[in-house]
Amino acid sequence: MKIQERTGAGAGRSAAPTQPSVGDRLPTPPRERKPALAALAVLLILVGALGATMLVLQAGDRIEVVKVTKEIPAGGSVTDDSVTSVMVAEDESIHYVKWEFLDDLKELKALHTIPAGVVPVGEMFSEETGVAEGKATVGLSLKAGQYPTGLEAGDTVAAYRVGTTGGSSNSNSNDQDSSGSAAGGNDTVIVDQATVTSVPGAGGEDIVASSNLAVTLTVDADKAALLAQAASNNEVALVLVPGSN
Repeated sequence: MKIQERTGAGAGRSAAPTQPSVGDRLPTPPRERKPALAALAVLLILVGALGATMLVLQAGDRIEVVKVTKEIPAGGSVTDDSVTSVMVAEDESIHYVKWEFLDDLKELKALHTIPAGVVPVGEMFSEETGVAEGKATVGLSLKAGQYPTGLEAGDTVAAYRVGTTGGSSNSNSNDQDSSGSAAGGNDTVIVDQATVTSVPGAGGEDIVASSNLAVTLTVDADKAALLAQAASNNEVALVLVPGSN
């Protein structure tokens, strides 16, 4: 009797539904293709490639031009130590001075002061040597001690009237009459700011009487006469002031 009950119970358990095996999975729906996204990806790749190509082409259209490394005063010329060469993107609307024409550029004069760091264009130079309106150039012949050592074109200086030791008492009244009390006194400022246009180069050109230094200054026109008069009497001394190179 007990054996039959056990057998019946076992038969009941074997009839219970079994779980599906691992390999018997439900089918999944097919993936939906999105042709629009694929086309967009291809378009982005093409745009990127085109942009890279344009950058390469632009990098290839570069020219070697002149760059100013040392201020060139108005009326001054370019020298080997005042310029260098740089590469820039070629632009027909900008009249860069190509490095190959440097020798030709040296023959021209700057129309206005060109500061260091500027890449000049052809419009900044001219064959004319005229002075800007309201300005005048004055030539000085200075002895040692009347100018600072290392004076260079482009420097800013002040010009002082300095009286000579001999004959100052005899000429005092004449100075008062001819140039006024403001300019007649000793150690008086004639020009507070003047630009050095030219000085002798390394080869010693423009040396006067083998001992004097020939310096050309650009000053306000209303100061030119006083400065020229003092220079003719050998009564001018130059001093570097802030604003010099």
